[in-house]
Amino acid sequence: MVKVGVLGLQGAVREHINAIERCGAEGIIIKKVEQLAGIDGLILPGGESTTMRRLINHYHFLEPLKRFGGQGKPIFGTCAGLILLAKEIAGQDDAHLELMDIKVERNAFGRQRESFEANLAIKHVAPDFEAVFIRAPYILEIGSTVEVLATFNNAVVAAKQGALLCTSFHPELTNDDRLIAYFVEMVGDAKKALAT
Repeated sequence: MVKVGVLGLQGAVREHINAIERCGAEGIIIKKVEQLAGIDGLILPGGESTTMRRLINHYHFLEPLKRFGGQGKPIFGTCAGLILLAKEIAGQDDAHLELMDIKVERNAFGRQRESFEANLAIKHVAPDFEAVFIRAPYILEIGSTVEVLATFNNAVVAAKQGALLCTSFHPELTNDDRLIAYFVEMVGDAKKALAT
């Protein structure tokens, strides 16, 4: 069985675990660096990116997470997780994991009270995905190897680069598991490829 971890430092962890398990994979809450060795893919959940980075530093996750992504193991960043994956953050000198060749804008759609839902067509996933945006970032610029999966009002809100997947929105907050299922499939494919 494919094992998908959810970084359990902050954010909507349990909702992701439930969705992973509904998709037929084993969901594991990751609270210690050593646990990374036992999983095939990882979700960086939504939350508050600055707080998450502080906790990543406190629990010494930064370099192990970079190595995990560097090995070709899939990582899915949602909302704050997207910000953590990005190589560049608008208005900031430093980014976080710097794994994905994208530039992001934090809180791009406004603050908490400007949260909203939108029906999106997501390439490879669904023509009609109900996406929940909460203090969401969006992608300002993408590198040549990044594939745009979805846009909203001309802003890129979902993208993929190799084994890395990211969304501005929270797929775990609806009962529509198609996006999580797509990631679980990515993890299964990568596990097979890395085993050969």
